[in-house]
Amino acid sequence: MKNNFLNWFFAVEVILFSLIITGILPREIALYLGAALVIYFLAAPLDDSLVFFVRSIPLFLALPITAGFDNFNVWRILAAILFLKWLFKNSIKYYVLCIKDWVKNFSYKKPPFLLIILLILAVLSVIPAPDKMAAIKRIIFFLNFAVLGVVICDKAENQEFVKRLIKNSIIPVIIVATVGYIQVISTYFIDIYQFMRIWGEGIQCRQFGEQWCNIAVQLGNTWFAYFGEQLSLRVFSLFPDSHSFPQFVLLGIPAILAMLLRKNTNHKTQITNKTQKIKAQIPRIIILSSLFLIIILSGTRGIWAASVGVILLALAIIFYTNRQMPTKSAIAENVGTFKNLTRYLVIFFVMFAVAFPIFSSPQFLVGKSDDILKNRIKSIIDFGETSNAQRIEIWKKTLSSIKEKPFLGVGIGNYPVVLEQDIRLAKAGSSAHNLYLHITAEMGILAGIIFIWFLWLLFKRNYDIFTKEGDKQLGIYFAATLLFVPWVLIYSLTDIAIFDERSFLMFVTTTALILGTKKPD
Repeated sequence: MKNNFLNWFFAVEVILFSLIITGILPREIALYLGAALVIYFLAAPLDDSLVFFVRSIPLFLALPITAGFDNFNVWRILAAILFLKWLFKNSIKYYVLCIKDWVKNFSYKKPPFLLIILLILAVLSVIPAPDKMAAIKRIIFFLNFAVLGVVICDKAENQEFVKRLIKNSIIPVIIVATVGYIQVISTYFIDIYQFMRIWGEGIQCRQFGEQWCNIAVQLGNTWFAYFGEQLSLRVFSLFPDSHSFPQFVLLGIPAILAMLLRKNTNHKTQITNKTQKIKAQIPRIIILSSLFLIIILSGTRGIWAASVGVILLALAIIFYTNRQMPTKSAIAENVGTFKNLTRYLVIFFVMFAVAFPIFSSPQFLVGKSDDILKNRIKSIIDFGETSNAQRIEIWKKTLSSIKEKPFLGVGIGNYPVVLEQDIRLAKAGSSAHNLYLHITAEMGILAGIIFIWFLWLLFKRNYDIFTKEGDKQLGIYFAATLLFVPWVLIYSLTDIAIFDERSFLMFVTTTALILGTKKPD
């Protein structure tokens, strides 16, 4: 009965969200929807609230509180409620004992401790920050994500809850992919000016507030690929840019793979007939093809290039596991699952053949030649290309800034200082275009090292769980995260779009599941 109410309430949220962003209902209705969500999160069991939260990641709206303050997103209130509900489920004595145990077992090899050190360094970086208020706001922003991660990490000790959360994380991926395809189809019926009125001055304003849509319309966006007078849509779906959208989809694919392949690895329903195996593969190939295609249609070259790194990583993992543990049957079976998953990556490269005619087609009622995709692929290694040249110049300035301020950086949330820009341009995309350099420039070299160390420990833990996990569905999920989380992190060598709220919420959810799941014996 509870699940029925959750599903009905979620359906109401989807309907209201659709009516608000399309302008059928006034944006002020988002305040009433936000109030209803708060009431639901206060009343519902914690597990249901977490499931609902993950389902709703791309649907959360900025609240039009006042004309000058209309970009505060409702998810931040809901994440705080989840944390407080979790916090007050135990006594103060319990948490005192937990803290004592943490201090007693302190280790630099434990990811949570590294995150605490990063938080301390972030606070210290406020000292040199030119705009201290921007730094404090940035810390609060990341704490909002952190408290959600703490709750999911704790709940991940329950294997059945992990399966439930994985299953429900498929829903937001399906929603954003569907909207992405609607965007593509719309380009064949409207011109560029109509498109910008619908998305830039309409939907994005109602989703994220006036401040963002003014930036997107007046200062620039990443929604189009330009080659002379030719232009092609770079799909961004319900996201502010075409960089965060494909990352969200990539992070959601492990859950989809876990659901699609679970029957094939379940001994009770194992498929042995060749004809049945072929039939079983068809829906998997169709679903993965559609997801990989929409990722390609985002036009994000860094995502395309990072796929090569993922292939090399997959080969390295297979080589290592075969050498280290060739005789252990349980591990060998999981390695076999991993090998099967890597074969599905071939679909990504095949889908470029489908993307080619779409990129070359006359979108926005304007004709274009058939070389737009080829030129975009070639531009990946063209260091003289405008975007690449700008990135290289930004990296040089960032390295110079790190050399000048190696200890606490320029201050968290103050990166535009590195480029001698207004701090407010951080919201317009002023960044190091490299996640690792960005963190180092803002918080110092030690912070950069600790962050990379944290990611390494996360990868190691992911690997340990993958090799030892006895549950087939979870085994597939954690095998897939070994591919798709690094895909996002490799891409982050060229961008920091992972810090978009929606992408980062999915990243935090995935990371918390990896860190919270108990290591199998």
